[in-house]
Amino acid sequence: MTLRPFHLAFPVHDLAAARAFYGGVIGCTEGRSSDHWVDFDFYGHQIVAHLDASARAVTAHNPVDGHDVPVPHFGIVLTMEQWEELVERLKAAGTKFGIEPHIRFKGEIGEQATMFFSDPSGNALEFKAFADDSQLFAT
Repeated sequence: MTLRPFHLAFPVHDLAAARAFYGGVIGCTEGRSSDHWVDFDFYGHQIVAHLDASARAVTAHNPVDGHDVPVPHFGIVLTMEQWEELVERLKAAGTKFGIEPHIRFKGEIGEQATMFFSDPSGNALEFKAFADDSQLFAT
């Protein structure tokens, strides 16, 4: 089965800030848009920032490997090279990390590079990479 692109729509309180963040910082190409939403090419997947001036970040967290992981969150599994390049772009942009870039589950099944940060509307994102992609769904 060929992997198909996913679609995710999420609220933002400022479309200009979303464009600057997803387009400028993350590097997503902008697709169609209106005065109320913007499509982005999120590493081959479609994410859509929908304007909701009353949008507020959710502040729930779950403990994972000694960190408080924000719930909900979304993101993507990158190659290690893409992940390292993104870390440098985010640091250069002055991004505040909720969970700093690090290696999780070191030496265990599912070892991965991960980082968490929020967009300007408070939507939590996780970007990760596996040295061995076959470990993505390992138990």
